[in-house]
Amino acid sequence: MFAVVDIAGQQFKVEEGKKYYVPKLKADVDSNVTFDKVLVYGDDNSVKIGSPTVEGMKVEAKILEHLKDDKVIVFKKKRRKSYKKKRGHRQHLTQIEVVKIG
Repeated sequence: MFAVVDIAGQQFKVEEGKKYYVPKLKADVDSNVTFDKVLVYGDDNSVKIGSPTVEGMKVEAKILEHLKDDKVIVFKKKRRKSYKKKRGHRQHLTQIEVVKIG
């Protein structure tokens, strides 16, 4: 059983019992969150495609932790112009575990 869910403007294909990293959510650790924007739902027999969402379908997840992603280095250079810029960035993420789809 799987579902495609819209979480903070990004789409994720989720399954029960698996862990995912999503953009940072405004909720406490060890709390449960419900995502009601389910775009596609599928089980062993059929697939339901929403327009835009599947009616009455929700995904419940538990927040495990808030963390930062690995550092991404952005380096800009223009040759022979003595122009160099080096910037780093770490994205804030939330790790969730999908508890129930349905």
